[in-house]
Amino acid sequence: QVRLVESGGGFVQAEDSLRLTCVASGLRASNYDMAWYRQAPGKEREIVASIRFSFRGDIISYADSEKGRFTISSDSATHTMYLQMSRMRPEETANYYCNVVVTGPDESICWGQGTQVTVSA
Repeated sequence: QVRLVESGGGFVQAEDSLRLTCVASGLRASNYDMAWYRQAPGKEREIVASIRFSFRGDIISYADSEKGRFTISSDSATHTMYLQMSRMRPEETANYYCNVVVTGPDESICWGQGTQVTVSA
């Protein structure tokens, strides 16, 4: 079974930067997508950024509010994903989750336990 462990969360002030890390273990599939989600109290979980691996080139997507400030990256050799967050905003306070989706006939979805990010005004 795939296990995802997030780290790097903490307390920062608005306009500060923070980098989140997700380490995946037990991942054997060659075709999979990785993404960062977040969920604030009383709100639905929403996607922040994702990366789809492709032979023709990786496809990276960001939520509109994060585009230009956040950067998602990964190291396929170690199954590690990062989220570099810059110029953070108070409304981005949430528990951030790592997500892996394995595509193909044996499709599966795995979530980490989350790492808390708190941004003060």
